[in-house]
Amino acid sequence: MKALIAQRALELGFDACRFTTADPPQSVPQFRQWLDARYHGEMDYLQRNANKRVDPKQVLPGAQSIICLAASYANFKSQVSSSGLASSVVSGPLSVVKAAAGASRNPQPATRNPRPSGVIARHARFDDYHDVLADRLKLLASFVNRLGGAGTRSLGYVDTGPLLERDLAQRAGLGFVGKHTNLISRGLGNWIFLAEIVTTLELEPDKPEKNRCGTCTRCLDACPTRAITGPFQLDARLCISYLTIELKGPIPVELRPAIGNRIYGCDDCLAVCPWNRFAREGKLMQEHARPDLVQSDLIELLSLDDAGFKKRFASTPMLRTKRRGFLRNVCVALGNVGDASALPAVQRAANDQDPLIAEHARWAMQQIEERTGRNPRACV
Repeated sequence: MKALIAQRALELGFDACRFTTADPPQSVPQFRQWLDARYHGEMDYLQRNANKRVDPKQVLPGAQSIICLAASYANFKSQVSSSGLASSVVSGPLSVVKAAAGASRNPQPATRNPRPSGVIARHARFDDYHDVLADRLKLLASFVNRLGGAGTRSLGYVDTGPLLERDLAQRAGLGFVGKHTNLISRGLGNWIFLAEIVTTLELEPDKPEKNRCGTCTRCLDACPTRAITGPFQLDARLCISYLTIELKGPIPVELRPAIGNRIYGCDDCLAVCPWNRFAREGKLMQEHARPDLVQSDLIELLSLDDAGFKKRFASTPMLRTKRRGFLRNVCVALGNVGDASALPAVQRAANDQDPLIAEHARWAMQQIEERTGRNPRACV
């Protein structure tokens, strides 16, 4: 039965499929300590559903097994680092990796483009993976129910359900949780989306994967804000992905310079992982790639009204930030890498009706003025 499910998962476009029990993960005490320390920031949903998250049988009564799935979003055709320069590879020699990490910690204006550009995290350069994978997951869950027969129930989740999905995936042997707290697959690297099916069907669990980070600390060294406070320890309140996606209010002033030209998420800790030499493109996500999101003109983005924002990023996960959050991010990026040509657009944004955008635009004006010696009021 497992072989049939795994075969069907691959037919539907998933790149890996493994199985584990519905028992609570061993990491539950560490998760509760992480919550108690408030490292989750404003992601209060993690606290609200903590009891379900640590016990899959509370998610689906009678659950016996969890099917853990992975879909690769590696894209070798066109990658952009946090410095704004295009790259044709996901990972490379150590010297190249170190250079990329160094550039991200000391962002400079892009030199290959006439106007400053922003970088969107690789996972968001596709149609929204939640929707893409959810459609296939529903088909697989129905297949599992048919195999199990009358009374079999299955629930599928794509990064949305109350599950400790990385811990479950490690127990299923799908990969191991790296020092950056993300899942690493020996066959896919760490450019992977995760999905799960919790089912009442009893399936033999696969052998867990063991940690294979060894003495490597590249991810810790690469983090621009030092959000990875130690091996396997993440303070989300410092993480650029949290700051540019999950945080709804102002980005702390002291963290803004480290954001560089990132406008949605951050890939630095993932990009330096040596296991990416085994990464391979997944057919499913490549069919939903958005090449127009590889590099984005920051000045153009700052002119988007609400309708323009929704049209530009329709069907992508970036809609979750809404216009106010996204233009907040664009302002920070321009404050870090913008030149005098950005001042008119930034000054207009400083008068935006949304106070969140206006405040970040005023900060950006000050940064550009100090860096270029130009008076923004003279650029009207």
